[in-house]
Amino acid sequence: MPAAETIEIRPLTPALAGDYVRFFDATPHSERPDNFKCYCVMWCGDNQHILNRNFLGSEKIRRSTAVRYVKAGILQGYLAYSDGQVVGWCNANTKSDCLKCFGWRDIKGTMPTDGPGEKVKSVFCFAIAPEMRRQGIAALLLERVCQDAAREGFDYVEAYPQKNFANEADDFKGPAALYRKHGFTVYAETGGRLVMRKDLKESP
Repeated sequence: MPAAETIEIRPLTPALAGDYVRFFDATPHSERPDNFKCYCVMWCGDNQHILNRNFLGSEKIRRSTAVRYVKAGILQGYLAYSDGQVVGWCNANTKSDCLKCFGWRDIKGTMPTDGPGEKVKSVFCFAIAPEMRRQGIAALLLERVCQDAAREGFDYVEAYPQKNFANEADDFKGPAALYRKHGFTVYAETGGRLVMRKDLKESP
């Protein structure tokens, strides 16, 4: 049976903090020897905190910080479950809450300013268990992000893929083709990245 038919998508809640960090404990971000377990906290911490040597050098600190962020509702997104186990993650947060975060420096460049009063949901990254890749899980996560964002009154969902996609393990923001397939168009370009948006006001 295709994986997509057995996947359950759940919003990350404080009660799922344990599932969240255990997924990062077990899932390599990359097949490279220097696999760095970020626990996806770079989109939540301010520059001074993230650049602290102890933070960058300690997986234990990053893990405990992730638990704290999840329980406080700062770190937001969706988990994909298969047979009760987490097999995928999508970081989807309110853009305005992340503009001062360390991770934003990676994509900011010449980012255009949002319009007055625009409410934007940003998709920052995906992490899929290696054995579950290429089975449509990222697509299911993205669909749920867009559905919930529309229901919650967001104007746009925004994403920041590389212009030239490398692979699932090393390019964690997802390929531009994934976003195009789900109704996103190029809104701007910044460095080696595209800024892609889906207009939720125009979505059915």
